[in-house]
Amino acid sequence: MKIALLGTGFGQAHAAVYAHRPDVTDVVVFGRTPAKLEKFADDFGFATTTDLDALITDPSVDLVDICLPTHLHADTAIRAMQAGKNVLIELPLATTMDDAQRVIDTQHTTGRRAFVDMFSRFSPANAHLREAAEDQRYGALLSLETESRTALLWPGYDLALGSLAMDVMHADFDLVTSLLGAPDTVHVTGTEGPGGRGSAADVILGYPNATARCSASSLMPKPYAMRGGYRATFTGAVLEHVTTAGPTGQGISTLTAHSADGEHTINLPDTHTYTQVIEHVLACLDGREESRIDPTSALGALRLTLDVHDELTATRAAHQS
Repeated sequence: MKIALLGTGFGQAHAAVYAHRPDVTDVVVFGRTPAKLEKFADDFGFATTTDLDALITDPSVDLVDICLPTHLHADTAIRAMQAGKNVLIELPLATTMDDAQRVIDTQHTTGRRAFVDMFSRFSPANAHLREAAEDQRYGALLSLETESRTALLWPGYDLALGSLAMDVMHADFDLVTSLLGAPDTVHVTGTEGPGGRGSAADVILGYPNATARCSASSLMPKPYAMRGGYRATFTGAVLEHVTTAGPTGQGISTLTAHSADGEHTINLPDTHTYTQVIEHVLACLDGREESRIDPTSALGALRLTLDVHDELTATRAAHQS
């Protein structure tokens, strides 16, 4: 299989996966900065190009992996599908619901496959939480708190208030909406670092019989890397997930159940979510699996993410005025 990998920012994590797959015979990386492309060539031995049109229309390309800035996701995916390619789109799917629908419509009209990199769906800790909520092994879910904290680990991504919801909080919103649905109320607060480098936000989501809080920060010092997790409070126990990771998402993850009987560590499979996503996409294209990350399934989380994004963008504008 030949992969067209678009983007040299978050594309690094995808490149690291493709480099170790024997079924991926060829990867060509598109970027606009020669120095960044040279690093990809040195680190992974991949071919590089600055000609996006030629790469998308290359008849030998099987999958276009889109890791470009978010505002380019929808148009690039549509162009690639119209050129006969299947696409993997880094999250979020699009910057508007209309653009997200255009991607879905193009998938239907072209017969091509589109996948959204909802990597958190492949987290073993998240899978355990979903199963526990579904079978109510700990009782009813009353409260869910998620937290994502990161340093500015990717050159060119300042993760200010104008991008925090889209680039950091979206995966947590996907977890919350998959468990509790669309919230009845949304309350958003945020602040920004000096010069718009880094930001922090808290989002309180109200439901008839539950509550959720999603917190995110990109104000951490570089050695902090990425840390986060969740705390899910059920009527009969509390599940607490803690994770640490670097720029590629690799790290350490622990899950603990706390109940009246004491504290119990839950063993998690040692898996890498980006690896699992790409394995899933290739298995779907090979007919071995049904997609868990089709664009339609991402719409609920995207709608909430865009609502929070609008609030944080307005907060940023108010701070700057």
